[in-house]
Amino acid sequence: MSLLLNITITYALYTANQTRVFPPRACAPQAGAAGAVAALEAAAEDEDERGGGGRGRVGLCVLCGLPAAGKSTLARGLRRCLEQRRGWACLLLTYDELVPQEAFRARQPGAEPEPSLPDWKQSRRELLQCLERLLQALLTGDPLAAAGPSSQPAWERFLACCLRQGLLCSMEGGGGRYCAHTAGSGPLCIILDDNFYYQSMRYEVFQLARKYSLSYCQVFLESPLECCLQRNRLRSHPVPDHTIHLMASKIEMPDLKKNAWEQNSLILQSSDCTSENEQIIALLAAALENPVKQKPENAEQKEADRAICAASAVHQADQTCRRLVSQAMKEARDKNILPSELKSLAEELNKLKAEVLEDVRQGNHLKSQLPVQNPCSDPDTSAISLFQLEAANIVNKYILK
Repeated sequence: MSLLLNITITYALYTANQTRVFPPRACAPQAGAAGAVAALEAAAEDEDERGGGGRGRVGLCVLCGLPAAGKSTLARGLRRCLEQRRGWACLLLTYDELVPQEAFRARQPGAEPEPSLPDWKQSRRELLQCLERLLQALLTGDPLAAAGPSSQPAWERFLACCLRQGLLCSMEGGGGRYCAHTAGSGPLCIILDDNFYYQSMRYEVFQLARKYSLSYCQVFLESPLECCLQRNRLRSHPVPDHTIHLMASKIEMPDLKKNAWEQNSLILQSSDCTSENEQIIALLAAALENPVKQKPENAEQKEADRAICAASAVHQADQTCRRLVSQAMKEARDKNILPSELKSLAEELNKLKAEVLEDVRQGNHLKSQLPVQNPCSDPDTSAISLFQLEAANIVNKYILK
């Protein structure tokens, strides 16, 4: 937490075609929220001076915590603050409004075939698909059509939300097409308001940010369980108590040490959280200055392929070493070695096998350890050759006693 609370903002801002460092405007470099926001305002002014007509930086901010922890209240206040006092564009996506209540109801048995995903999971997936379609339009400048390729009700709800908040406007000539309507080239902050009680739920949003090189951050609101239960009971449509208890037992807080992708996180007490919270403003500004970098193309698949290849190499080496150990033990028994010495021999050979397999697993280069090197052999072949040589030396030690 101390790391996040003492964020120092770098004034290096990147454009599409070149890297340019913009000096701070009329002040020395500042730390914290004031410095972060000053950097963003200076960057926006420079964009205007250069005649940049494209969309400014786009960030995704995830609000998470138990039901009735105060997330929606914070989200609405934060949107007003960012738009009215900071001059940023802001879109608030409230899952309670965009995911229909019927998605959480149990299906009538035998009513229709069971889908591959529960309705509530499918609705969440459709919402992220709608968000991705909006992001593509924002980044390319392409118009959005009223008819969507995904689930039509979900897309209609999403469009209505964007229109209500003034992010989209109808294009001239109608035809059911919309374009993004944001003032200037300042930042656009998209706030996702939901429980996000599993890390996997938040990671889906992070993957979206990484795919399009957007900024990503998350704010986790802590609130005592009993307080959430009391607030929830005052709602017009309260969540069942047992649901909140269950969620509290399963909720996964941001883990900054374990998950590098959760570094831009704040964990705050809901009682201390307001839309003017300096820590939140600093977090948003710092994240916008440091968007998530895309992974190289097919990097994930390449990592998976490497893992499969490594596992296969270890398996093959293990099978070969087992066969060589079996042959060595047979040779030793044929030489009438004492049972006690056979046991010691087996222990030495198995220890050698474990060491060689670990070298194969780690990808260590073993050719230099061989007396005669074959430049055409691969490291795994070298490992087996080394094992065979060392095993023969160990067996001879017992035979020649």
